[in-house]
Amino acid sequence: MNSHKNARTTFAGRKLLIERIGTKGLIPAAEAAGISVRTARKWLKRFELHGEPGLMDRSSRPYTTRSTIDDVLRSRIEQLRRRRMPMRTIARTVGRSVATISRTLAALGLSSLEVLEPKEPVLRYEREAPGDLLHMDMKKLGRIVVPGHRITGNPRDHTRGAGWEVAHVAIDDHSRVGFVQIHPDEKRPSALAFLHATVAHYRALGVRIKRLITDNGPAYRSRLFAQACMALGIKHSFTRHYRPQTNGKAERFIQTCLREWAYGRLWANSDERTAWLPAFLTYYNARRPHSALGYQPPASRIPGNNLLQLNT
Repeated sequence: MNSHKNARTTFAGRKLLIERIGTKGLIPAAEAAGISVRTARKWLKRFELHGEPGLMDRSSRPYTTRSTIDDVLRSRIEQLRRRRMPMRTIARTVGRSVATISRTLAALGLSSLEVLEPKEPVLRYEREAPGDLLHMDMKKLGRIVVPGHRITGNPRDHTRGAGWEVAHVAIDDHSRVGFVQIHPDEKRPSALAFLHATVAHYRALGVRIKRLITDNGPAYRSRLFAQACMALGIKHSFTRHYRPQTNGKAERFIQTCLREWAYGRLWANSDERTAWLPAFLTYYNARRPHSALGYQPPASRIPGNNLLQLNT
């Protein structure tokens, strides 16, 4: 208990006051404690109602406070907020302080505008067998001439005009077995070459690609790419515009490639990085545990898989 320096009574003093009242009476006990009879009577009444706990200090906060917000005004404030009106604008509109509006919105659970736009539930799906759906995407990588400032930490270590190269990636929806090739650009010839290489790679694993999903990039939307898919017996689907989540497995695979391979260590140049790509894919497909697969590697979901084939 924290008492101010001039306090006449503390918890122990109030207990002594009650004892003296029992032996001497109310007025003599109050005089001995140096307090008014009214104060002594207050502590006696609290002791009679609550016992010793009643002699403890109480909070000075009032039990109830007057509110200037009635049900009609509270409803109006809620309507204005659901129209995405800022808090200060609501305060000016209804003629109340910002603090009052803030408390009212907190009680309504509308302090944050994000509450007005609940997030869509995450819909996760997985095809039943390898080859039922293949996710494909591209990612531009900066060419490496010398180690850059991201690695050395020196902002002067950079090479202007080094250009870009493109990682074309594919990942099987069911098994999560991934395949990556480096091409010079994102144009149709590169996309077509990667499509044929991908189909051949999965065919070597005993997997026939039946369906393909990509974004709406020009190379994927081209007539040549559509004709190639038709010739290979692949049904080609596209993601919804501005919805990269539809191709989420490819997006997630790209992030893993960037973190654990492309920018995961110091490379002398782009050729060295590309040379280490097969080793990374071998690790990813055959040994790296995958959380979506019960922490088993993707190769565990390829029927009769051959690790030697995954290493090629």
